[in-house]
Amino acid sequence: MTDLPAPLAASPRPLARLRAAITTAPEPAKRVQFDRPLLPWLFLLPQLLVICVFFYWPSVQAISSSFYLEDPFGFGSTFVGLDNYTDALGSSEYHHIARFTAFFTAVVTAVSLALGLLLAVKADAVIRGRGAYRTALISVYAIAPPVAGLIGMMLFDQHIGPFVTLAAMLGWDMKVGINYGDTAFAMILVAVWKQVPYNFIFFLSGLQAVPVSVREAAIIDCRNGWRRFRTVTLPLLAPTAFFLLIINITYALFDTFAVIDVMVKDKPANNPITLVYKVYNDGFRGNDIGGSSAQSVILMLVVLVLTLAQFRWLERRVHYG
Repeated sequence: MTDLPAPLAASPRPLARLRAAITTAPEPAKRVQFDRPLLPWLFLLPQLLVICVFFYWPSVQAISSSFYLEDPFGFGSTFVGLDNYTDALGSSEYHHIARFTAFFTAVVTAVSLALGLLLAVKADAVIRGRGAYRTALISVYAIAPPVAGLIGMMLFDQHIGPFVTLAAMLGWDMKVGINYGDTAFAMILVAVWKQVPYNFIFFLSGLQAVPVSVREAAIIDCRNGWRRFRTVTLPLLAPTAFFLLIINITYALFDTFAVIDVMVKDKPANNPITLVYKVYNDGFRGNDIGGSSAQSVILMLVVLVLTLAQFRWLERRVHYG
């Protein structure tokens, strides 16, 4: 018989101890098995129905409508092939709106991420009044986008707006809703204000997930706060930052529709708008269903390519611990 290890041999009942150690060893994780093969699909059915009804079916409808010239009164449609696409891509107005959309998306995304990270770092260091400080920052996220746009219009109102009064004191004759640049500035400011709390929540969660031992080791190794943040904390926040980058780009392209609608509705036609708002204008106000469908397909392809590019190149630099 093979000799047992010394600890077990010294025990009065070595074989019993050995059996107990073997039986109490952790078992490998088992995959969940369903008795009926259709049961998992039954659980997934509600979500699949929501995706099909609110995503796939409208997408198919938009793609099919983009090849037709729809009658404004709904009496029929004429197949025009790629004419709706060529008309949109060949329009100077569309190019102008596309350039502003790219600028608007880049500025809103960059400023929202930067402010959210800055506030999260400051909130993580607050000792007294931490709960009130975080609640004040997060509460803005509860405001609906149309309400945020309405608040923005009140802040930039020509008669009672405090921001207009402040700009006048600085020698700036701000005319939101009339001047193109002033309206663009107000739209960007309101869109950033609405999105910062969302970024703040995720960045703060990421900062609190950094182990205390790592922070203490970083403090011992490097006394420079900015260098310590850049070389230790920021790489650990890379997965969170990558996720927020995609979310913020999507927000700037689509979810700012309500803000823009409130701020430029019933205003002169020379105000800045984004591509998603042009789709709404052409489709629901201009009754050009085919043209607006083609524009929505183009926008969908741009977002798809942009997202794939982000996952293709940027995710390589992200390290998930």
